Amino acid sequence: MNPYIKKRILKKYSTVSEEIEDYIAVEKKLRVFVNEKEVISLYCTPLMLKELVTGLFLTEGILTEKPLPDEIKITYGDEIRVDIFVAGNLLTEGIPTSRCLAGITFDKKRHFEKVQDNFSIPCEAIKSIFNEFQQKSEFFKLTGCFHSAALSDDKKILAFAEDIGRHNAVDKVIGYCILENIPFIEKMMVVSCRLSSEIVSKCSRWGIPIVASRAAATDLAIDIAEKSGITLIGFARGDRMNVYTNAQRIIS
Repeated sequence: MNPYIKKRILKKYSTVSEEIEDYIAVEKKLRVFVNEKEVISLYCTPLMLKELVTGLFLTEGILTEKPLPDEIKITYGDEIRVDIFVAGNLLTEGIPTSRCLAGITFDKKRHFEKVQDNFSIPCEAIKSIFNEFQQKSEFFKLTGCFHSAALSDDKKILAFAEDIGRHNAVDKVIGYCILENIPFIEKMMVVSCRLSSEIVSKCSRWGIPIVASRAAATDLAIDIAEKSGITLIGFARGDRMNVYTNAQRIIS
């Protein structure tokens, strides 16, 4: 499905009005069923749906193994239905049945394993990766309505996704890497959104050593990064950046 549509709108410049054709982001409701049982519904951009569901369900522990390609069926319509057929038990307790553009919150506390990855990266490489990141954000350029996420090594972007939901974009990147067997060791997660606790928690689950954004970090995100040994970078713009935690991975 197309992630955007064209629509005639009235654009005003002070006292001047002009009718133009604008690009509008498509927002679709996604309902996910596992073995015929509805597990969750959410709103998203209708692209990379296998990656989205794989990343979300494995990160949150709903599934314990990545699904095979023939275990996921997608049915498109006014709403999109995803059916997953797997063997074994599912963790569904504490999972809300719906998610709009926010993250999933469990009642149980998550244990954060310490990231032991000694990956380091020069400041100039971070600047170059963010330049590539910005160039890849085509849907945002068209609509101004998308978040972006990417996984990179110290040279280039290896996985990239855009979505109307910032958590969805991160889940899509994680799911893509899992499905394509791209390891998370010695990698950096790059996001366009603020660094919230949910975003850092997702990266901690997969042992991603560096998480970076052009935006700011919350206090809880910094706390999680400190506990899990993640290098957290905010306000990465040009030659400037704020390194909140574990600065030893950043080479001047």
